[in-house]
Amino acid sequence: MLRYLAGRLWQSLILLLLVSVIGFAVLNLAPGGPLSQYTLTPGMTKEALDRITEQMGLNRPLPIQYLDWFWRLVQGDWGRSYRDGQPVLAIIGGHLFATLLLMGFSTLISIILGTWIGVMGATRRYSLFDTLATVGAMVALSIPTFWFGLVAIYLFSLKLKWLPAGNMFTVGDGSFADYAIHLIMPSIVLALVNVAVWSRYMRTATLDVINQDFVRTAKAKGLKPRRVLVKHVIGNALLPMITLAGLQIPTILSGALVTETVFTWPGMGRLFLDSLGYSDYPVIMGLLMFSAILVLIGNLIADLLVAFVDPRIRLG
Repeated sequence: MLRYLAGRLWQSLILLLLVSVIGFAVLNLAPGGPLSQYTLTPGMTKEALDRITEQMGLNRPLPIQYLDWFWRLVQGDWGRSYRDGQPVLAIIGGHLFATLLLMGFSTLISIILGTWIGVMGATRRYSLFDTLATVGAMVALSIPTFWFGLVAIYLFSLKLKWLPAGNMFTVGDGSFADYAIHLIMPSIVLALVNVAVWSRYMRTATLDVINQDFVRTAKAKGLKPRRVLVKHVIGNALLPMITLAGLQIPTILSGALVTETVFTWPGMGRLFLDSLGYSDYPVIMGLLMFSAILVLIGNLIADLLVAFVDPRIRLG
């Protein structure tokens, strides 16, 4: 197990290094550059712009800039924002809780609903429920997340006035109930696509397990259908779903970017878009690396869980 863990950690570090190289190169070679905001300042002269370029070290070759940035990153110095001079880690930390809260609840909704829909669709194959679930999954995968968000705001906020249209809490309140009410719409909207994906995979995995010999043997022994389903089918069908849960993290993060913007949720997705608008390169690179770390950790945990449950993987 330790050998398997060491191998996965080594692969994750290599991937993280590649992400940093590609991200830094693409960001710095994109049109505009980190000085684009300074060029819009009234009265900015070429001499002043050259002085700022030298102070920020942007006049050095790009490989040297990357090595300097990466060395400081390893030491825990992720740089400072071009916008207000605050440490990048402090800025990300101020938005981390909101994103993790939204991701956590949306993931929980996706797993519960997706598992239930997938299992019910497999056990009632080609029934009306299975057909509606399939059509609903195709619709959820075809329509953009922001459209669902705007429709939800129109219906439940503007028309019915059941839920708040955005933000994380009401100013002056901040109670648990207030947080929960604000969390309902964005978490459900973010979970829609993942419910569709999870239910389709769960249906396929359940159908595959149902046709296995050990399930037919359990039925032949006279076990009740519910016990066969819970004890023998669902447990084995969830095994590949553990890996899927890790692979879904990038989808959830990208969906959170859109969802947080629609619902003005103060998370890392909204921070990323704001930083792009200000050409705040240190914050953008910090968010890119932090997101990559979250994805790699999620996939690593998923792989370890699968290896722990199925010895064939860690011993293979």
